[in-house]
This record gives sequence, C-alpha cells and structure tokens, in this order.
Amino acid sequence: MPDIATINHGQQTQVMQETARYVCLAGELLQRSFEEVPVLFNLKGRAAGMYRVSWQGRCIRYNPYIFARYFEENFATTIPHEVAHYISDQIHGSRQIRPHGTEWRELMQMFGADPVRTALFNLEGLPARIYRHYTYQCNCNTWQLTSRRHNRIVRGRVRYHCRRCGIVIHKAQD
Repeated sequence: MPDIATINHGQQTQVMQETARYVCLAGELLQRSFEEVPVLFNLKGRAAGMYRVSWQGRCIRYNPYIFARYFEENFATTIPHEVAHYISDQIHGSRQIRPHGTEWRELMQMFGADPVRTALFNLEGLPARIYRHYTYQCNCNTWQLTSRRHNRIVRGRVRYHCRRCGIVIHKAQD
C-alpha cells in the first residue's frame, strides 16, 4: 500500500492558529473569555474533525489525512465547525443542547461559516477505523452490532430492544 499523505508541520501550525483565532473571535463576539482548547491530529475514519469531551478533558481532534487531501475546504469549514461545538459546550454544557442545534448554528453564523453538519469528500484510499461485528438476536430477528455497541452492552451501559417483538436482544451463541 502506498504511503498516504498527512498534513505537514506547517499546515498543522496553521490549523492550530486558526483554531485559536476562532476561540478568540468567539470571546470578542460574546464578550467573555474562553480557554484555548488542545488540538490533536489523530482522528481517523470518515470525520474531518471532532470536538471531544472525556474524563481526560476537552480537545478538538482533526483528521490529518482528510486535511491533507482537502486542506483549503477543511480550513474554511471544519475548524469553525469544531470550535462552535467547543464554545457552545462552554456556554451551555454539551448535555443541555443538541450537537448541531440552534446554539451551534448561531455560533457558526457569527463566525460567517455555513452551518452544515457534514462535508462530502471522496475518502477512498484513506485509513478508516475497522469495527468487528457481533451477532445478536431476539425472538424474531438477528443483527450484526459493531464492537462499540457490543462493548456498551457488555459494560451494562445500554440494552437494545427489538422494535418488533420488544425483547431485549442478546448475543447469539457462537
């Protein structure tokens, strides 16, 4: 497999500076201060960017492969998109609002950016996360759940019910 390009150090610096610029712009427009958000370039898969809140803290992750292929487009759209998520979380709390709801759209408009949820890029040949699938069943059907959903069930965080028979689905015998 040929080497797949990622954004170079100079481009990463530009992205981090533009991210910080949007955080400062939000502070000026909303007349309050916001801390800079850490920026990482470790996202894989189909998303160009992701604002993430975890027990480790908040950060914005960018996909270095998609940025390398579509740098100008992502510079203009993905950066304000993710900063708007960060700012709306800082103001309202991420659990209090919808991810692409009114608060987020208002921030995007304040930034002068198009409030679209996703961009359509040709991602052929770029690294993608591969999920293992697990077979689950109920009384009337069988499903293939990804490892993410399987792990949520195993950890007791969720239970999935069949919409047809109402039974909690369970892992099929191997």
